[in-house]
Amino acid sequence: MFALDPRLQQDTLPIGDFPLCRLLLSNDSNYPWFILVPRRDDISEIFQLGVAEQQQLWQETTALAETLKDVFDADKLNIAALGNVVSQLHMHVIVRKREDAAWPAPVWGKVAAKPYEADQIAAIRERLRLVLTEDFTFLEG
Repeated sequence: MFALDPRLQQDTLPIGDFPLCRLLLSNDSNYPWFILVPRRDDISEIFQLGVAEQQQLWQETTALAETLKDVFDADKLNIAALGNVVSQLHMHVIVRKREDAAWPAPVWGKVAAKPYEADQIAAIRERLRLVLTEDFTFLEG
């Protein structure tokens, strides 16, 4: 049974599910920072997924990135699969803007996380509802 790493559960807000991945929003309003987590047990590396699931992960990552670039008018998207703190396989898809708090440096550790307000979360969910219409199920939350 799929279980989200406790650190991801603590630091993110659930948005919904693609066919393979759970979509999370990092609770840091400094950046629109999304995380895709394949709903598979005991996977820490991309190569541990089967070939079809590797392709599905990349398709979901690419589709999300294209959507976020348009929805948030990104200057750049940062996409990474890091697992030094959280070993559960997850893909970061971070919208970057030239005026964001860390530009042009990486977002990690640059400025303290600033949790979202409830109305900000609702606005992001609503923006995504308008564009994530195929192969995506929103979680209420």
